[in-house]
Amino acid sequence: MEKLSIRFGTREFPADYTCDGKDRSPPLHIEGLNENVKALALIMEDESSKDGGNFTHWIIWNIDPVRILPEGLEKEPTISFPVSAVQGRNDYGEVGYRGPCPESGTPHRYIFKVYAIDAPLALEAGATKKELAAALAGRVIQFGSTHAIYSR
Repeated sequence: MEKLSIRFGTREFPADYTCDGKDRSPPLHIEGLNENVKALALIMEDESSKDGGNFTHWIIWNIDPVRILPEGLEKEPTISFPVSAVQGRNDYGEVGYRGPCPESGTPHRYIFKVYAIDAPLALEAGATKKELAAALAGRVIQFGSTHAIYSR
């Protein structure tokens, strides 16, 4: 599997992308997309959550194969502007992005995993991370990840 380069822009979450700010989805820069990529999928997780890690903050798929995923995407099941995409249910039980909001103390590490896939997924809006993972099986052409930290 080929590797993608993903950049968040900073190693620390700016407050604007957290519960302490506007809780907007952050921009991501994606480099090195293969010409066969037809869509992207993304999972953002807190690897440091108190319940043993991997608390899901955002799942989104069927993203147009763009070089920059813009910030501030709507928290709707289906998005058509500024990119087309479908969003699933995070571990808060909500559709769309929900940023870092850790308890005070130790910094938490948030990882962004981007999957470049061979065709859009036939997966309904509001799906879970488990359902997205199953739909991605055998479809991933490229993969990349990056992380950022946040503490309060």
